[in-house]
Parts: sequence; C-alpha cells; structure tokens
Amino acid sequence: MLDYKLLEALAAVLHHQGFERAAKALGLTQSAVSQRIKLLEARLGQPVLIRTPTPKATDLGRRLLNHVQQVQLLENELATSLPQLAGERQRLRIAINADSLGTWWPQAMGPFVQQHSMELDLVIEDQDVGLERMRQGEVAACLCASDQPVQGARVVSLGVMRYRALATPDFIARHLPHGPRPEDLMKTPVIVFGPNDQLQHRYLAQLGVEGPFPHHLCGSVEGFLLLALAGIGFGLMPEIQAHQELARGRLVDVVPGIHLDVPLYWHYWRHGGDLLSALANHLAKEAQHSLTPL
Repeated sequence: MLDYKLLEALAAVLHHQGFERAAKALGLTQSAVSQRIKLLEARLGQPVLIRTPTPKATDLGRRLLNHVQQVQLLENELATSLPQLAGERQRLRIAINADSLGTWWPQAMGPFVQQHSMELDLVIEDQDVGLERMRQGEVAACLCASDQPVQGARVVSLGVMRYRALATPDFIARHLPHGPRPEDLMKTPVIVFGPNDQLQHRYLAQLGVEGPFPHHLCGSVEGFLLLALAGIGFGLMPEIQAHQELARGRLVDVVPGIHLDVPLYWHYWRHGGDLLSALANHLAKEAQHSLTPL
C-alpha cells in the first residue's frame, strides 16, 4: 500500500518547486520532507525526483503525482458531504492557453469558482503543447487544441477560436504597399507569442511563405495587441480579443478573408470526481457564448 504522507511530500515539492517551500506549505522541516522523499524512493526501489535546482519528476514520479492529485480531488469531494472531514479549500491545477485566459475563460469560470469555493493554480501553455502537462501528471485538467485524450482522461469539444492576422493601416501601407505578395510578406515583421507558437507560421504557409521571417517575441496577450497597435508588427490574434480595435479601424486584416480557426478541447481526469465532470459540463455550456461551434 502507498503511504499518502510520502506522496503528499512528493506533490508539494513538485508543486512548490523546491524542498524549502514545500516544507513551509506542509508545516514540516525541510529535512523531514527530504526524508519522506528518500523513504518513498527506498520503498519503490527507484527515484521519483530529479534533484536539479528546480526539482523535476521522473516518469515514476509523474505517475505518482497524477495518482495523488486524483485522490485529493476525490477526498475533497467526499468532504462536501461529510463536513467533519473538510480541510483546506479545494485547489485545481489547470493548463490553459494564454489567449483563452485573456479573453473568454475567466468570465466563464467566475460563477463556477464562486459556487464551489475553490482555488485555481493556472499553468499557461500554448494550445498546441498544453496537453503534455496533463500527460506528465502535472495538472488535473487542460484546455488545448488536441482532441486526443491521454490515457485515463476524457475530452470535451468547446468550439473554435478564430484568429485573424491584424496590423494597423499605416503598417500595411508601409510594409505591403503592393498587397500581400509572398516576397514582401517574408520580409514583414511578425509578432510571435513564444517559441512554441506556430500560428504565424501556419498562416504564412497558406500564403506561400515558407522559411524564416523577421519577428518579435512577446509572451503577453495584452502586450501582443499593444505591439500591433504601435505598428511594430502584425500578428495572429483572437477575433474576440480585437473586436473593438477592428470596429474602430485601428486594426485591419493583413489579407481580408484569410483566417485560422483553432479548435479548443477541455481534457480532464476520468477519476477526478464529480467536480471535474461538473466543470466540463459548465465550460461546454459557457463556451457557446464566446466560441464558434465546430
């Protein structure tokens, strides 16, 4: 049988990214947390942590983390019907793409969080790579672009987020005076959210532009929009984020009629209890007000 005090120590070290912070969260000494991890590894006969400055889980450690997170969800669910077992407020660790967090998702989540008195721990990842966090057992749920569930999880389709390549009229007149010709587009500065962001590459490929292009990196949803408004570059932005600037004419399409539709899917652990199932149903309903149906 697994000793859940040892698993709790493992989860705390990974969640707080260090032994000292984990010890404070658990109300233990750093030495006690370290001893629990060593005892867990001794019982299992293999390491559960890679002891870098920021500890990382081994493959076994990720499996155990996944297990203990699901157990904690089920325990919290039991506490709702047995108040004498109630402890800390329920905390849900979720991987989510920045564009959803910066647009429709917070308003959709507000009523649910208030109703269930829960705390969120959000991990910001690109919609194309966020599922890896769940596959590694680091999060209980994930909002991403993949419809392929990991083992032990369910997936719900939420809809499509439409992206448009936008820039100021002055920027387009300055860089693309003859229209969006491939030879001009490949020399036009682009705003890219981060190294994993492939939206701009996919958009340009539609227009016959392959290979490297000048670009700025900006890992902020708000900053991304402001850079475009400043005439620094053009970028793929959610239509729902830029609708006011489009209505005012401050931003226009680089190529009218050309856009990218990114499907969004909600993944959650099958054995995460009624809370995760209720959240999936809630988001599927709320997304209808903001996203385009698939």
